Amino acid sequence: KLITGLRNRGQFYLSGIHKAGDVVLGGLYFSVLNRGILCVSFHISGFREVLTMAFAIDEINRNSNLLPNVTLGYSLYDNCVRVGVAFLAALSLVNGQEEQIILHENCVGTPPVLGIVGDSSSTRSIAISTVLGLYRVPMVSYFATCSCLSDRQKFPSFFRTIPSDAFQVRAMIQILKHFGWTWFGLLVSDDDYGLHAARSFQTDLGPSGGVCLAYTEILPKENDPAELKRIVDVMKKSTARVVIGFAHSHMINLMEEVVRQNVTGLQWIASEVWTTAAVLQTPRLMPYLGGTLGIAVRRGEIPELRDFLLQILFNIFQINQFWEYTFQCRFTPPPAGWVEAGGALCTGQEDLESVETEFLDVSNLRPEYNVYKAVYALAYALDDMLQCEPGRGPFSGNSCGNLHRLEPWQLVYYLGKVNFTTSFGDQVSFDENGDVLPIYDIMNWQWLPDGRTKVQTVGEVKKSAFKGEELKLDEDKIFWNFESKEPPRSVCSESCPPGTRMARKKGEPECCFDCIPCSEGMISNKTDSTECISCPEDFWSSPQRDHCVPKKIEFLSYHEPLGICLTTTSLLGTFICAVILGIFIYHRRTPVVRANNSELSFQLLLSLKLCFLCSLLFIGRPRLWTCQLRHAAFGISFVLCVSCILVKTMVVLAVFKASKPGGEASLKWFGAVQQRGTVVVLTSVQATICTVWLVSASPAPHKNTYYHNDKIVYECVVGSTVGFAVLLGYIGILAILSFLIAFLARNLPDSFNEAKLITFSMLIFCAVWVAFVPAYVNSPGKYADAVEVFAILASSFGLLVALFGPKCYIILLRPERNTKKAIMGRGIE
Repeated sequence: KLITGLRNRGQFYLSGIHKAGDVVLGGLYFSVLNRGILCVSFHISGFREVLTMAFAIDEINRNSNLLPNVTLGYSLYDNCVRVGVAFLAALSLVNGQEEQIILHENCVGTPPVLGIVGDSSSTRSIAISTVLGLYRVPMVSYFATCSCLSDRQKFPSFFRTIPSDAFQVRAMIQILKHFGWTWFGLLVSDDDYGLHAARSFQTDLGPSGGVCLAYTEILPKENDPAELKRIVDVMKKSTARVVIGFAHSHMINLMEEVVRQNVTGLQWIASEVWTTAAVLQTPRLMPYLGGTLGIAVRRGEIPELRDFLLQILFNIFQINQFWEYTFQCRFTPPPAGWVEAGGALCTGQEDLESVETEFLDVSNLRPEYNVYKAVYALAYALDDMLQCEPGRGPFSGNSCGNLHRLEPWQLVYYLGKVNFTTSFGDQVSFDENGDVLPIYDIMNWQWLPDGRTKVQTVGEVKKSAFKGEELKLDEDKIFWNFESKEPPRSVCSESCPPGTRMARKKGEPECCFDCIPCSEGMISNKTDSTECISCPEDFWSSPQRDHCVPKKIEFLSYHEPLGICLTTTSLLGTFICAVILGIFIYHRRTPVVRANNSELSFQLLLSLKLCFLCSLLFIGRPRLWTCQLRHAAFGISFVLCVSCILVKTMVVLAVFKASKPGGEASLKWFGAVQQRGTVVVLTSVQATICTVWLVSASPAPHKNTYYHNDKIVYECVVGSTVGFAVLLGYIGILAILSFLIAFLARNLPDSFNEAKLITFSMLIFCAVWVAFVPAYVNSPGKYADAVEVFAILASSFGLLVALFGPKCYIILLRPERNTKKAIMGRGIE
């Protein structure tokens, strides 16, 4: 009733062309055949899209492998680029009852259609699909891109052969990431096309997408100079060098303001709606828009289409407007509403092949290629439905569709299963939302030296069923409108180099950050790291904090100055002991040597020599055998040394008592055998302590990482602190005992005053080792070993000099005092 009422009131008149068939497909196109009152313009692109659909249906009818024995017809309407007219035309196609405004006397009204190809506009498609979805009439659009149309709840029978804006947004984000443009501005039109794109950008970028919006501006529908000036000011002030334009004709007014303010140095990315817009590719705008990268509808090839277009033009009636548009002439009288083209008159005999016309240029088929795919998608769906085997169908009771009682909702099911490949090699299938496997061409606006402009294909972005989304770019073909002829940089913050991490600035997008150096022991080995990672235990961060290096290994080495000094001192002490031993052996029959118990002196010199040599075990890289041997050798050598001194002291007391009347028995009970036995027993106790210690808790090498963060200190852990304490304690007990006995004997007559030397030597010994304990405890790493070596050498030299220095002085420098008379009379001073 609504349709009839509108028509009866003379408000709408529908224009269209029709062809009968077993199955009829509908089509909605814009401003093609302008017999309606509201349709007063002519669009060459829309005219070619109509004829492309007619060609596709004709080609299918000639194909014996697709829909054999079935003839397709069509009913194509002009939507006059108006929602109301498009809506009326769609309902007329569906119900098949409205009288038609026929083009010639033989045309009649069409039956209801099984599916519709169209509409090209997202806004019109939303309005039409909302109603068609109620009746499950399939509608396959070739140019409606709004992502909102992917909502299957609202549009259950809508399909399209052009990718949705959601994929276009993802394609643009891929381009941004490919060139490292993490900071960009977005301009959108104030309609479904632009606003849905803006929402898609916000959704797809997300909180961790790595790409951020510097600003989003909505372009005014009308020419609003003040608002456009404000938007261009925002663009000028922003640090973003990349601007994405998601708009229709709004871009023209914007670019006029860009030219007025002379805003250059921007890299533009165009949405598919204006990528190929010739109105913007002018010498006046190319200094600003040159180098633009754009998303374009996939270009395809349709064999034999040009021949069909030529043939159809000679046979179709009432194409006056096309003729006048092509040859810039006019018929007499001119059609109502047509603006006169000039003074020339059209004869109807003009040669179409002799002129270069956009209509016959089939080298750049984009929306036409989508029309072609849409028709074939409906045809393949219908073919699959008609090949259904009875009893194995997808509908209730395993039934199939019937050619004589086909229902549009049945075709919706099979459209969702369509999967074919065009002659151009593109795969066509629809996902669960009715969206085709998306593919776009990447275009580049090139400004040639002669001033001409060229839109060059430089890549593609697509989604395949197996590989996911892919971006392919031939960067060598891209023209960059910058002095450097290189892609610009567009970032909020420069990349953080290795050795630093990104720290997001509070209150700003994630692309705006500071670069914080990694802490010691942590590194980042790639650009723009969000966090620093710790180095393994045996490694440390390099000075640049960009890689881990092995930690320096520290131990008391033979090659460092401290180790060299200690080694030299140890060898010097060993050598002096050997020299003194040689002197004593050579002068063994002299009174000085014989008076001081030459056997114990020899043993003492040998034990001191061992003390000097055992210090070498503390130098060099710790190993298991050196760790086990160093303390055992140290403990046994010093016990042997102190035991000899203790026995010497006891011998002094025994000799003194023997010099008194009735004291001979003391020498009898403390003779040479008893002296050797005492030394052996005392040394055996220390050997037992060392054995128990090594068996129960043996010292072992250890990598210490606690003293220094950037170093590994190789040291010997004592294994058992108790064992080490007992070892030192036993030495200390013997030393104190020797000191006390010698101290008590210090006032004996001069003949026995070796006790003075022993007292002094033990005083030095005890002082050294008392000072050793706190120094050892507080010395880290290799310095603890150095302290212990120093204590060994100092105490050994103290004993050597104090006990043997005076004797060597007499033997070598004062031989006149090396006589029995001198010894008995004055003693050794």
